[in-house]
Amino acid sequence: MNPLSLTFLASCLALAGLGNKAYPQDGTTPGKTLLVHYMPWYASKPVSGQWGWHWTMNHFNPDKMDADGQRELATHDPPLIGPYDSGDPDALECHVLLMKLAGIDGVIIDWYGIRDFHDYAAIHRNSLKLVSQIQKAGLRFAVCYEDRSISEMLNGGALKKDQDIQHARETLQWLEKNWFTNDAYLKIDERPALLVFGPLHFKKTHWNRILSGLSSRPMLHALPHLSRSSGADGAFGWPPVHGGKKIAPATWQKYLRDLYDRGNKGESIIATAFPGFHDIYREAGLHDSYGYLDPQGGKTLRKTLDLAWKSSSKLVQAATWNDFGEGTMVEPTRSLGYQYLETIQARMKQHHGKKFTFKPEDLRLPVRLYQLRRKAAGDKNAKEHLDRVSSLLFASRLEAAGALLKHRDK
Repeated sequence: MNPLSLTFLASCLALAGLGNKAYPQDGTTPGKTLLVHYMPWYASKPVSGQWGWHWTMNHFNPDKMDADGQRELATHDPPLIGPYDSGDPDALECHVLLMKLAGIDGVIIDWYGIRDFHDYAAIHRNSLKLVSQIQKAGLRFAVCYEDRSISEMLNGGALKKDQDIQHARETLQWLEKNWFTNDAYLKIDERPALLVFGPLHFKKTHWNRILSGLSSRPMLHALPHLSRSSGADGAFGWPPVHGGKKIAPATWQKYLRDLYDRGNKGESIIATAFPGFHDIYREAGLHDSYGYLDPQGGKTLRKTLDLAWKSSSKLVQAATWNDFGEGTMVEPTRSLGYQYLETIQARMKQHHGKKFTFKPEDLRLPVRLYQLRRKAAGDKNAKEHLDRVSSLLFASRLEAAGALLKHRDK
């Protein structure tokens, strides 16, 4: 996805909204609800029969191993569990359990609709599997719709010029029927939350026509510099890189303060926290880098969380869980391990107080479960044993789960 430009910073003004009171969520406090932006677009050869574009970018070869036995991937820092498949229930189980044990309240799913074009159908199938795991963990979810998928389908001949609005209406009607009514779906002011990355295709008049066919109009949130032209109800922040430049801390802190000032003036704002930004597009030969936002050894994530918590926003989105191509992931990685999730866990411990009992060492349990599932693939007895571990983890019975894992290690 394209990151947001800073060119609008000087002109970010408040605009009227419908408030930013989060609908009460089970397992959260009235203060803040922390969500992670999730990419369900990865394909691996062991699961899908081929390495997907997001691991290769038509340049890197995951079948090629380095001296340490690590695969060549389209990222500066690969996932700790290795290159996974977003349709693999074991990987999704691991991710959602990590979120739960870090204290994360829910997931914003990066979603391209239901049409079979490019990898959109696969992303949709993966999202359905992810939602199942999210519900099992008692988390919330919402959608960030990528309306640039419409432009891609128009350019690729999958849609005719006069079919874009109708296609979007059908897509949003599917959301209303299947997800907006789901008890786990995130609400803002008792309306379904809907993020749009951009929008990059539709304007305000288009959105009015698209949403008019729904029985309950969702709370539409767009990127800050596009929220007015799209007629959105509010805005959500994103790592503000642009022009291939290194973004100084003072610059991104001003961006966040300006955004949160809009919330102070009545606009519905979804705050953002991010660990940094370090894309691999130039190395992949795709185009120049969008820019660089230094993680500062973890300080960037801590500071963005601090600013989000001090804001009036009830919702905070961590950008992202797993965009490895842009280097914004808080998911455990090969070089950083669990550092970012431990930072988030510490924040949620502070937020919830004594009610929050998860500890840093607990984060190792879902990864160990995933590793053992891979090692024991095809072993029925092992599967039954590990399924019991999984049930205990979802039930937050961590001591018992850890004991079973140690027994399996023997």
